[in-house]
Amino acid sequence: MDQKIDLALEEIKKATHISEEEKPAIIEKIEEWREEKSAISDLTNTLEEWWLKVEPIFADLGLV
Repeated sequence: MDQKIDLALEEIKKATHISEEEKPAIIEKIEEWREEKSAISDLTNTLEEWWLKVEPIFADLGLV
């Protein structure tokens, strides 16, 4: 799972459809989620406004 999260983070950093201003906040929330293994629902709620942007990356990596 950690490897897939690492891949997702790399893809988010490279993504052109996510603004450079949004990327740090998205990455920070994913890192927080990684530390709290049971916080999947919190991750979903926190990333709600960004979900349409990051969902394709997570789907490609088999996380959704």
